[in-house]
Amino acid sequence: MPRVWLVRHGHAAAGFSDEHDPGLDDVGRAQAAAMATTLGPRGPMPIVVSPLRRTRETAMPLEAAWGVAARVDPRVAEIPSPTDDLRERGAWLSQAMAGTWADLGPAYETWRDHLVAAMADLEHDTVVVSHFIAINALVGRAVDDDRVMHVALGNCSVTTIDVESPSHLAVVELGAQAVTEVT
Repeated sequence: MPRVWLVRHGHAAAGFSDEHDPGLDDVGRAQAAAMATTLGPRGPMPIVVSPLRRTRETAMPLEAAWGVAARVDPRVAEIPSPTDDLRERGAWLSQAMAGTWADLGPAYETWRDHLVAAMADLEHDTVVVSHFIAINALVGRAVDDDRVMHVALGNCSVTTIDVESPSHLAVVELGAQAVTEVT
């Protein structure tokens, strides 16, 4: 089964409450370049990204270094918000992060299950560029803990997991942590 390097996207030009699909800002682009320097010697290997701009832009330095194109997989996208209203999204996310998947209900537990299935579908060691909550969901599944948030991962941090079976993940190493605010 594969080893997966889960990369949280670089610093975005706007927050969760400010824009639906922001790209990276200058800090985020520098973080992405540094991440590519760190992971570069491990490749080339497949790269999977969410459909959102910030993950696609984070993967670009690795794509260039390895001469591979990232594959978009919607299952590794950010947790879906129950509202498109930007003002309400941040408040909802803050509340969600303080709870459990059971608190969020069956639709979000299914979202998490699809995310885990995306890892199980990987056939080779892979870099997956994803999002804060998605990576936390995978960590939670690996440690069998239903909390939504386990670790405050910094932008472009790299969390390593092994996919030991289609339903069992193991955390090899958690990514660097940082203060993360929902904005």
